[in-house]
Amino acid sequence: MRKILLAGAAACALALAGCSGSGNTGAAANKPTVADADKFLADAESQLGDMYEYASHTAWVNENFITYDTDWLNSRASSEVTQLGVKLAVESEKFKGLDLPQDEQRKIMKLRTASVMPSPSGDKKVADELATITTRMQSEYGAGKFTVDGKALNLEELSNIVGESRDPAKLKQVWEGWRTVSPPMKADYARMVEIGNQGAQELGFKNIADMWLSTYDMPPDQMEQTVEKLWTQVQPLYTELHCYVRTRLNQKYGDAVQPKTGPIRADLLGNMWAQDWSNIYPLVAPRASDPGYDLTSILKAKGYDAMKMVKTGEGFYTSLGFDPLPKTFWERSLITRPRDREVVCHASAWDIDNVDDIRIKMCTQVNAEDFQTVHHELGHNFYQRAYDKQDILFRDGANDGFHEAIGDFIALSVTPEYLKQLGLISKVPGPDADIGLLMNRALEKVAFLPFGLRIDKWRWQVFRGQTTPDQYNDAWWALAKQYQGIVPPGPRPADAFDPGAKFHIAANTPYLRYFLSYILQFQFQKAACEQAGWTGPLHRCSIYGNKEVGAKFKTMLEMGASKPWPDALEAFTGTREIDGTAMVDYFAPLMTYLKQQNEGQSCGW
Repeated sequence: MRKILLAGAAACALALAGCSGSGNTGAAANKPTVADADKFLADAESQLGDMYEYASHTAWVNENFITYDTDWLNSRASSEVTQLGVKLAVESEKFKGLDLPQDEQRKIMKLRTASVMPSPSGDKKVADELATITTRMQSEYGAGKFTVDGKALNLEELSNIVGESRDPAKLKQVWEGWRTVSPPMKADYARMVEIGNQGAQELGFKNIADMWLSTYDMPPDQMEQTVEKLWTQVQPLYTELHCYVRTRLNQKYGDAVQPKTGPIRADLLGNMWAQDWSNIYPLVAPRASDPGYDLTSILKAKGYDAMKMVKTGEGFYTSLGFDPLPKTFWERSLITRPRDREVVCHASAWDIDNVDDIRIKMCTQVNAEDFQTVHHELGHNFYQRAYDKQDILFRDGANDGFHEAIGDFIALSVTPEYLKQLGLISKVPGPDADIGLLMNRALEKVAFLPFGLRIDKWRWQVFRGQTTPDQYNDAWWALAKQYQGIVPPGPRPADAFDPGAKFHIAANTPYLRYFLSYILQFQFQKAACEQAGWTGPLHRCSIYGNKEVGAKFKTMLEMGASKPWPDALEAFTGTREIDGTAMVDYFAPLMTYLKQQNEGQSCGW
């Protein structure tokens, strides 16, 4: 993921991560002019740019050294960011209705929608409270542990058990154990929503949900309709995958653990949140589809360490014509988990100064999953670098889904052909392995789709008051059953706050971006492979080393957020509409296979 520094603070485009200052507009008191707007925006961007590093460094230190003092410092920086972000947004309202150039209209909208969780303006006490709450929730998450067999385990260690164990009792213990971290967050979360809605209403939005949905260059209700259209396009593929996996889990565990019909037990899917099912591939792998290699084993046998993993990811981007990462990237990134302190280990990419101080923070392990994650995280960094000549408010992705899609699009090129080019394998598997390769990827990509939708659907209901604090957990699992077709392994405690056991809830990071990115990355893949003249199956296409495709790709990245996202999409793909059919086309051979395997089954839940 791309690091959003302003959970509870402003995210002025990507750059919003840190700001402080007076925000004096210089606008005329009665009838502001275009010249006043020019001066206001120049002054606002100057403040945002000048103070960016302050809050970025503070957040970086806090996540890398979780202590009372770094929590305090990050809370203070976050409060200052929030106050300035809201102040600038409120002041920008005076220019509403003024006939401004298009780029300035975009900047005004960026200011109004920049704060992920705004506090009411002019109330420092409430702003400080909001900052304290958001920092506390994130730190509680980062320091969370649960004791298994007498040993206190962190999330990374607990996730390894969920990914590797096939003992349903152990899976249930660990799955439920991690969720003991989040109940203390519930009151904080409810208070944060209360404050944030007050701030959003002051900015002219009905609530935080409408504010978040207003960042997509269309009215909120239209964006919600777009999302539902995309889900409708890909839902049949997910339903068939769910049906197939449920059958295999029933064969593995029996009716008492996983029934033949209905929802799937969430802890059996190989991931702490059932958002990625690839860890259970060995249980569901199609017969006679072994590609003939195990990437994790190969990486270890070839002597890969965390640094070589990242160097390999960098090499993909430079093969497309991008400049190598700066020396400071290697000096300042956190690439492995430190042994002497608690850190927020969730993989993230950072742009510290909005220019060239780009970094990743990742507790990298030598395995196939992190090999792809490295390619994804570096996509954020190369995107950040590509648009660093834009104005401050345009130093961001065309929309937040773009930022997530870029790295995942590149990771789609981590194909057997690419692995052979790297010398990791000596022979590319034949066509008989395709269903296995597609199944493995579908367990990651297709399985994620309803989860990516569910996270923000839950928050939209909370922000709009449709779900009250006493309903938080029930609503969370109602949506899980509706969209994912999953249920918890047992009854949940009365005080459970299971949403908070997911990083993006605790850190208040909007999640629709991930759903959109999983659609966009396949559009990018299809367009890039057509540009490369690829005529084989789409899932076998790798653009590694293709500088012509890289040049067109870079053109889109350099636009940043300076134009509406359909303009950026068109620059690379030739179309202005986000569309799920490219993903459906990518998995078409698998869909045929799944329907054959599911014949006679009662699919759905």
